[in-house]
Amino acid sequence: MSTRCLIVDDSARFLEAARALLERDGIRVVGVASTGAEALARTAELAPDVVLLDLDLAGESGPDLAPVLARTAPSTVIVLTSAHPLEDVRELVAAAPVRGFLHKSRLSGQALRDLLGPGLVP
Repeated sequence: MSTRCLIVDDSARFLEAARALLERDGIRVVGVASTGAEALARTAELAPDVVLLDLDLAGESGPDLAPVLARTAPSTVIVLTSAHPLEDVRELVAAAPVRGFLHKSRLSGQALRDLLGPGLVP
């Protein structure tokens, strides 16, 4: 059984590329969302193991959405992602109820598994 992932990003190109990359690496992408409202609805509907959440959604903030997702789906792990370097967003990541951060250029199934740890990923 593979990890079930929801990808939340406002870039259609990133959603497509990330889905292909993660699925090739053995992560099951159960859905995608482009807005906070879609993310909440898809999380409730699909109950993913992990939500890969962009820091900058068009007009919305991933770090502001993270606590809402965490309250509505407490067993779902949230991982923030961005094209910004961690050094630039460290405080936002530290303040959010998330497992951690993955830079978009370093996204892979293995990088996600490493961040999630052995307790979640088979």
